[in-house]
Amino acid sequence: MEKIKKEKSILGRISDLSHKLVFMLVIPIIMSLVLMLVYAYKYHNSIVRMETITSLKTVVAEEIPLSAWNIVSGRETIPESNIYGKIRDINETIEAITEQTGSENRLSLIVASRTMQTLQNYVDMIRDNMENDVPVIESEAILTEVRDVASLVDSMLNDYIAQEITSTAKMSESLMLGIIITAIMEALVVVMSLWVRNRAVMATEKSVREPIERLEEVAAKIAEGSLDARIADTDVTELRNLTAQVNTMADRLKSMMEKSTQDAKNLRKAELRTLQAQINPHFLYNTLDAIVWKAEAGDGEEVIQLTSALSDFFRISLSSGADWIPISQEKKHIEGYLKIQQTRYRDILRYEIDIPDEIGEFYILKLLLQPLVENAIYHGIKIKRGGGTIKVTGKLEDGMLRFSVRDTGLGMTPEQLSDLNERMKEGQPAVSEGGGGFGLVNVNLRIRLYYNQESGLKIESNAEGTEVSFTVPCKVREEIFEDESISG
Repeated sequence: MEKIKKEKSILGRISDLSHKLVFMLVIPIIMSLVLMLVYAYKYHNSIVRMETITSLKTVVAEEIPLSAWNIVSGRETIPESNIYGKIRDINETIEAITEQTGSENRLSLIVASRTMQTLQNYVDMIRDNMENDVPVIESEAILTEVRDVASLVDSMLNDYIAQEITSTAKMSESLMLGIIITAIMEALVVVMSLWVRNRAVMATEKSVREPIERLEEVAAKIAEGSLDARIADTDVTELRNLTAQVNTMADRLKSMMEKSTQDAKNLRKAELRTLQAQINPHFLYNTLDAIVWKAEAGDGEEVIQLTSALSDFFRISLSSGADWIPISQEKKHIEGYLKIQQTRYRDILRYEIDIPDEIGEFYILKLLLQPLVENAIYHGIKIKRGGGTIKVTGKLEDGMLRFSVRDTGLGMTPEQLSDLNERMKEGQPAVSEGGGGFGLVNVNLRIRLYYNQESGLKIESNAEGTEVSFTVPCKVREEIFEDESISG
């Protein structure tokens, strides 16, 4: 079911429209303010950086060389001149400005910072000369280098200021472009607002008209017997209650029809259980005759095996009334049946059962394989000169159980195969199929009913024999009990 939209009245829709229009008109104003604030912030930071660097120029170009001269001439000591403090302050300021500056303007500051280290090295040399009483003439030579390096740093700071001015000019161009774009957007928003207004008016009209049309359409379908028809949930308050009541009426009608259909299915299952209980009396008579014959011949071991197989056959057939049994029991059932039949048809019947123990704990609908084996014997092996082989296989494939019964018997003609497929499509239970028990048609119907699936048996036949197969979901014991409790 689609997600229900928030319920709104017609007046609420009109109110929403006005709010949307106001919102759309305010967006460009907010964008313009944000744009101007961003560029104003960038301008301010750029000007502050340039002012800071400008204040350093005087210290670098004048104060540091003057302090170095006073130290060399003996007018001031190094602590009195605070020359190292000035160098440190300059370095810290340049480092701080470098972190705030974009990558395109950092190079001049980085080089200036490194050059300041050279300047400090020359001051260190002057300090060492003063401490070691080196002749003043040597310190004066270093003083010349200090002036040159200070001038170089001053030049680099000038370069940085020039780059900042260029960047600021570019920002001005970007701001102008942004203002133009914003103006264009404002014009587009006005046009879009008018478009939205027209669309919203049409949508409001549509939201009222369409539910009424759907109500008429669904009511007509329900009247014709189409109980799956439903009216889509509407978000219009004035029509919502009426829509819900019509859908509820359709749900109740469908529920009653489904219950009627389920009752019919349960009746058909009961009919199939009755047919299942009609064990072919000839099989029982022939088996008992074989036991008597073996007993008269003094073959006690064969008598024991036949009696045990017959006991297993009937015990599993009854299964205390249960419809579902483990695959291991179904396998044991057909083993007992084939042992009995092989005693009767010793010279013409051979069989092989390939059902791995790994799937033995899964549950299957009772008596699906035995009728297929019975059909293979009576309609394939028995009537073929020289007999043949029956192979029963079962395996787990992608979470599904696949079983097949293949015989090398006489096979069916295309006409016989087509007739059998038609009878299975009709889905009517067959009481007898000429000695084949409740037969392929009934097995096909039981699979479709109990597993609630479209497909049942798949039959392939030619001159080399017949293969009957089916695929059903893999079920465990808990699922069987849960399904039975729900259906009960």
